[in-house]
Amino acid sequence: MLLAVDIGNTNIVLGVYRGAEQVAQWRITTEAHRMSDEHAIVLRNLFEFRGLRFDQVTGVVLGSGVPPLTVTFEELSRRYLHCEPLVVGPGVKTGVRILYENPREVGADRIANALAVHRLYGGPAIVVDFGTATTFDAVAANGDYLGGAIAPGITIAAEALFQRASRLWRVELARPRTAIGRNTVGAMQAGILFGYVGLVEGLVARFQAEMGPARVIATGGLADVIARETSIVEVVDQRLTLEGLRLIYELNRTGDADDGATG
Repeated sequence: MLLAVDIGNTNIVLGVYRGAEQVAQWRITTEAHRMSDEHAIVLRNLFEFRGLRFDQVTGVVLGSGVPPLTVTFEELSRRYLHCEPLVVGPGVKTGVRILYENPREVGADRIANALAVHRLYGGPAIVVDFGTATTFDAVAANGDYLGGAIAPGITIAAEALFQRASRLWRVELARPRTAIGRNTVGAMQAGILFGYVGLVEGLVARFQAEMGPARVIATGGLADVIARETSIVEVVDQRLTLEGLRLIYELNRTGDADDGATG
């Protein structure tokens, strides 16, 4: 079995694959101070809940935007899973031609998304990933990574509003009854939720004006929340990044890929 690990600043998403089939997926809070032993305990408990064992794992692939945790999970992989992990980065084959001015600036998760969206849905396509940042990535019909846009994530934008405005407070990220709020909570919810819908629709429209018609695929923790409010998102796929990591692992295991570079 393969363990795929997507390490983000807010969440770590883990998936276990038996061949091309995903048999388990978990999302846990990113705790950068945890040691490899602590993460191993959490992971072992998750495995046991699904009737899985560490000794069934034969490969590990890591995509990380948090360098200290990259080292932590490399150590975990070697010590507890007895696997040398594939860390997606420079020199790793991705099957994606990156047209960024500096390909090393593109994060592993964005390359994984580009590969997976092209394999699963074809192209051209636009991937909207709702994570710590909200990222938009353009993928050409032939699978080339064209570039993208990065906006503040919904959660950190809402938190900044609370921290910097003395008379505002934290609110639940829920759909208000109307866009015109009749109280402070409703007004904040409308501004945050409907405001981000407008952000997504506006950026997608600009992407399509530059690259032509393209399918829009959303992923990330809050993808479902935003997708319910707009018809511009065609598909929500919460497995997209993990599936891309699995594909990268397979490409490097078999050597059947064009060279690519990641951040």
